[in-house]
Amino acid sequence: MPLPTSRLHKPYYRNGQSHRDGADVSFRDIVKFFGFRAVTIGKWVTPTEQQIAANLFFDALCDLMDILQIPETVISLNGSLSLAFGSGGKKHSNAHYDAQTKRLALAKNAGGGALAHEWFHGFDHYICHKLFVHVSAGQFASECWLQDHGQRPHRLNEKLSQCFETIFLGMDKSQPNEYVKRSAQADKILKTFYYAQPQELAARAFEACIQDNPIKNAFLVQGTKQSPEAKMGIYPTEELRAIISKNILDYFFHLGQAIDS
Repeated sequence: MPLPTSRLHKPYYRNGQSHRDGADVSFRDIVKFFGFRAVTIGKWVTPTEQQIAANLFFDALCDLMDILQIPETVISLNGSLSLAFGSGGKKHSNAHYDAQTKRLALAKNAGGGALAHEWFHGFDHYICHKLFVHVSAGQFASECWLQDHGQRPHRLNEKLSQCFETIFLGMDKSQPNEYVKRSAQADKILKTFYYAQPQELAARAFEACIQDNPIKNAFLVQGTKQSPEAKMGIYPTEELRAIISKNILDYFFHLGQAIDS
């Protein structure tokens, strides 16, 4: 009797351009192309699964590059980010970013669709000390923004600050918006503090931006519209999604321009 096929073996929808021209890539190729610090593959990942995953990772990260209009060095967070597949995750979690090790980990069979979310956690962590003064190693820019830390003056920092303002605040700029309030309500119902954490709010807003883009990749992001979580109201609604997306895409476009110039 054949073993049941895992989620990894089923196709993930994407409509982006052909980045590999049908050829296979390895995780070693991914490290070299994007400049990641390292990659760790779990001992229970078979060679076939490793090959499937490498192609999925490569296409998704290239699609993310196209969506945000950024170079490879931004994807690897200037070589500071490492990857893990089927290894180094967190218990009861399909995907995880570890700020201490600066590692993004996806579970073998259930991590697909979470890559954009976890990547933004890495970016949020990486950019913190570039956006703010006097921050500790484990802090995220999103939480420091809400704590009103002193910002480093720069036009890119102003644009990123505008992103956070749109994600967190209502029209009067003094109270949390409905997205934040709905997330806090979900936490109240579940008796936890997770969905309303600044870094989680920011990562879900980023997810929504990526999923709304005409370039689609279900391994990169999925579930911000029809999933059970989405139906709980923990993602921005349509009008706010459009405003957040405009700000996020504008920021990354100018970041990419600044790096390439």
